[in-house]
Amino acid sequence: MAIVPAAVAVTYKVGDASQWASGVDYTDWAAGKTFRVEFKYGPTHSVDVVNKAGYDGCDDSSATENHSDGDTKIDLKTVGPKYFICPTPNTWSHCLGGMKLAITVVASPSSPPTPDSPPSDGIHEADSGSTTPPPPP
Repeated sequence: MAIVPAAVAVTYKVGDASQWASGVDYTDWAAGKTFRVEFKYGPTHSVDVVNKAGYDGCDDSSATENHSDGDTKIDLKTVGPKYFICPTPNTWSHCLGGMKLAITVVASPSSPPTPDSPPSDGIHEADSGSTTPPPPP
């Protein structure tokens, strides 16, 4: 599952040139990306937002969102895992064939990391909190 910072979002076309289609490894595709997801797909596909059980079992019965417009954009506004499947049944299920995507949206750090100590420039800090140059040689 990919880990995604919530505050730094970019729109990706799911699957890039392969789009939302059978035979694409979406786990590899998602690795290292931050997200606003955009699904582009043909009339034989759709996108459902499901829970983990729906993702694991390719079951859309508890889907929280259903999309079938061929160009679905979903903003990832909350932290936590997100699961997407293609619920299209066929002689075999699109989801069971790998047409599913799991990502994790993580919170951005609240403050930037503290920089390392600055290099010494020969100025000493006295007990009073003032700075004084080093004593003459």
